[in-house]
Amino acid sequence: MSRVELGPVGIYHRVVVYLLFAILLLPLLGTLIYSISSSWSATIMPSGFTVKWYLQLWSDPRFLDAFGQSLLVCVGSLILSVVLILPLLFVVHYHFPKLDALMNILILLPFAVPPVVSSVGLLQLYGSGPIAMVGTPWILIGCYFTVALPFMYRAITNNLQAINLRDLMDAAQLLGASTWQAAFLVVMPNLRKGLMVALLLSFSFLFGEFVFANILVGTRYETLQVYLNNMRNSSGHFTSAVVISYFFFVLVLTWAANILNKDKSE
Repeated sequence: MSRVELGPVGIYHRVVVYLLFAILLLPLLGTLIYSISSSWSATIMPSGFTVKWYLQLWSDPRFLDAFGQSLLVCVGSLILSVVLILPLLFVVHYHFPKLDALMNILILLPFAVPPVVSSVGLLQLYGSGPIAMVGTPWILIGCYFTVALPFMYRAITNNLQAINLRDLMDAAQLLGASTWQAAFLVVMPNLRKGLMVALLLSFSFLFGEFVFANILVGTRYETLQVYLNNMRNSSGHFTSAVVISYFFFVLVLTWAANILNKDKSE
């Protein structure tokens, strides 16, 4: 295949994209350099490089606990979201398609109320009484579930509209499959990419969530972002190592998910 020559307009567009990409990467690059520098104050470049901040970070039991607890609440809320949202989407799109417009409005309600306002109400509701969950991971899982719903709903809805759910179900039933067999064996495999996008978007957002975690649980169930906030008065090199570790983990997770999500034919 012959190589396509870029005209002046194409070169201009490519340069603009590369510049924007470089601008977005500059803060991250500065944080990375600062996290591996031994000292960087009055000079343009660091006076030396070291990995002691990362060794100190990953040998800190408090950081490891916060990292694991963040994973726990994020994964728990995503599992709850998938278990509840997939059957709901199937019922709405297959049996009651006219309800989709109403669902689009209801699913965005979590974004209509600021997290601080929601947290105050949750503190009053679950701070005491028969269902006292403030300070426990269960209240975070419930909050994160509502936050993840818009991401899950929109991504999977777009996928359902692309595969033409009703025609796919009718074809499977004509071949002898029951409704449940068609849903699990025919529809679900076609939702793999949409579900993966929804999970990645939700996880990336929830893993960095701070307001709910800080107000509702704080240090009683310290998550990664609460840990980072509590360590803000420590060395800037150390906190930079926390930020880079967080970014690197999300980057590796996204890369692995993309590899697993590729079609075998590609």
